[in-house]
Amino acid sequence: MKHALDEDRRLLAIANSDRDAFLVLAAAPGIRLAIAMFLAQQAVEKALKATQFAFGIAARRTHDLADLAVSLKDAAELPFPPEEYARLSPYAVEFRYDDSDIELMTREQAAVIVDAPLLGCKTSCGPGIREKRRKGHEHSWSRNIRA
Repeated sequence: MKHALDEDRRLLAIANSDRDAFLVLAAAPGIRLAIAMFLAQQAVEKALKATQFAFGIAARRTHDLADLAVSLKDAAELPFPPEEYARLSPYAVEFRYDDSDIELMTREQAAVIVDAPLLGCKTSCGPGIREKRRKGHEHSWSRNIRA
């Protein structure tokens, strides 16, 4: 069974990779907006879920970034209100299966949102805080997402 501290680090590493891929695709000519924004949404989703693990909040299977942000309101100070994160949520599923690009925000606006939770998680998920909040508690990813 993996410790929750390992899960937050793992998710944060994947979030950083998704962010990097988003930044490359967002700057590349000819790449559909929905493809780049999907990776922006994924980066934020994983960063918020990493923060949930760091604070011992049970994660659920969801792509709803506003819901994830609300779940953290008492534990972590997020840089944006839930409504701002919600603008990326449709890129997780709905817009991936559409052949038209619907721009709910610009690539530049998404870049600001993508960087912010990752930076916040690096602070709030720092080793000292993680150990204080989660000392002695073990959770597996699969058990938490079913909670």
